[in-house]
Amino acid sequence: MTDASHSPPRRPGEHALAALGLGAPVPSPADASPHSFPDGGGWRTEVPSVEGPEALVTVLKESSRLDVPIHRISQGSGIWMLTDAEITEMVEATAERSIELCLFTGPRGTWDIGGSVRTDSGGGGLRARGHDAVAGCVEDAVRATELGVRCLLVADEGVLWTLHLARQQGIIPADTTLKVSALIGPVNPVAFAVHERLGADSVNVPSDLSLSHLTEIRRVSAAPMDMYIEAPDDLGGYIRMYEVAELIRRGAPIYLKFGLAKAPSIYPSGLHLRETVLATARERVRRGRLALDLLARHGADGGMSPLGSRLPGPLNRFPADAPTHATGNTTDETDKD
Repeated sequence: MTDASHSPPRRPGEHALAALGLGAPVPSPADASPHSFPDGGGWRTEVPSVEGPEALVTVLKESSRLDVPIHRISQGSGIWMLTDAEITEMVEATAERSIELCLFTGPRGTWDIGGSVRTDSGGGGLRARGHDAVAGCVEDAVRATELGVRCLLVADEGVLWTLHLARQQGIIPADTTLKVSALIGPVNPVAFAVHERLGADSVNVPSDLSLSHLTEIRRVSAAPMDMYIEAPDDLGGYIRMYEVAELIRRGAPIYLKFGLAKAPSIYPSGLHLRETVLATARERVRRGRLALDLLARHGADGGMSPLGSRLPGPLNRFPADAPTHATGNTTDETDKD
């Protein structure tokens, strides 16, 4: 990556439009995010929907071929859809490249018998319904972290808070990072700040937020933001390739997610979808190369976090209440003889 700090990046079509008398207003410095990752970088990269070891190998090979730097790789089908051996293989392969591996906790939404999520209203969305669903997510988290995973995807605020308490109490490793899924992504600055305080280390905001919305979020929170540069169709199919430089300027610290529109759904993944999983994994990396090329052409490709960096830095949290223990014994010791 080139160092773009010596001259401001140019905007798309800037010189040609200026020659035609159609120049855009100069961006306001007040809109720029004052925050960064603890390593000083403004942006990192993520390849999502990497559904298992074979897809991971495909992504790693393609990223080497196309010279696409990757900070994080995430999976969407869920931890319970992978064997211990598959998780271990993914942990070892990403560790060799100093890439963070993020796996999804479950069950959630459509994995549940509740029908409201399939209605036009969407019901409670992809959240965890009831105690047993939360327990399943915790079971996934404990199992994955015991196998070496250090980033967990969550789609429920209660699960997020529970896993935050779990890492505070040593039930899962303290350096485990918690990533909020786009399935429940906040759409206003107050909600974003609440997710941070519940324990989120990065928050996937919907890709239809405006640039002004990102500036509003950055006025109240420094938590890393995740955003699909190209969103899957079930998340809107938005393509914001030409806005990448401005997304970084306003949204830093930000993970640029290389998603894929007009692609078949692959959740839950399996051998019946193998060819689609591998083809879409390969194309997501290519989409990343296109975004990085665009940044370079505009002189805006500086400020990337060093490869291998993963922690978010100090964040604001709600204070944790003292743990309670329900024993079922309600007898007061003072009432005993």
